[in-house]
Amino acid sequence: MVDAAVIAHMTRNEADMAFKKRVQTIFDWINPQDDDLILDCACGRGFYLNMLRYVSKCRLIGLELDWPVIQKAQQNVGHLPDLLLTNANIYQLPYADDTFDGVILSEILEHVDRDVDGLKEVFRVLKPGGVVAVTVPNANYPFWWDPINRTLESVFHTHIQHGPLAGIWANHVRLYTAEQLRSSVSAAGFAVEEERAFTHHSFPFIHNIVYGLGKPLLESGALPAAMANAADRTAFDKNDGSLLNPINLGLRIFNWFDRPNVINEPPGRSTVNLAIKGRKPA
Repeated sequence: MVDAAVIAHMTRNEADMAFKKRVQTIFDWINPQDDDLILDCACGRGFYLNMLRYVSKCRLIGLELDWPVIQKAQQNVGHLPDLLLTNANIYQLPYADDTFDGVILSEILEHVDRDVDGLKEVFRVLKPGGVVAVTVPNANYPFWWDPINRTLESVFHTHIQHGPLAGIWANHVRLYTAEQLRSSVSAAGFAVEEERAFTHHSFPFIHNIVYGLGKPLLESGALPAAMANAADRTAFDKNDGSLLNPINLGLRIFNWFDRPNVINEPPGRSTVNLAIKGRKPA
């Protein structure tokens, strides 16, 4: 297993407290061995690929449909050894049956119209006995994580799906209940081995702060170098940790709010994420 101190180091720049729990969950469920072949679907900007390469010599493939995003992944992780980036669709994975030892499906199913069809393709390319680690946003999310959408849903039965105020609903087809996620994963053929729900306590409006404000500033190059290094998920070795850096001060505050959170909250409690470990029967 990857040491907890290593995971803490790799997420030391992380302002999204739910992302830190997602990283911990994925490394709990997909323990990369040097002879493994692991697929990150969809890989986004390559953050999980970067962490997997940091802790192991396993072979890595990242799949992403959005071409501008895969270009950003190329900038972030394209130079790393034994790593291939693929521009393709989850409904038609360009890989042979029984290819991968593990598959990461983190924050992707909520974006696709036919989630079971996508999961069936993942099932096809996973080796018998292989594991898929799935994370999705929870329909029962905490009020303070995204007060704007929680208020709109409660009062007007609507939400903001696009733009800087989209919050947890950003470009999502759906949010999930635990029952919906379990049903979709099981319908694709997987045996469900473990379920989690995490991140209940949060700094108010943190989703809007991190993704509506912070992410555009970082990607535009508007932040000074020291602040950019402290905010960059791929540059966890460059942050000196100084509290004179406003980013580090913000991280300290966000982490303080995160202290009461555990890796699996009690049933029925509002959380940012749901997660499932599925295994392809041998």
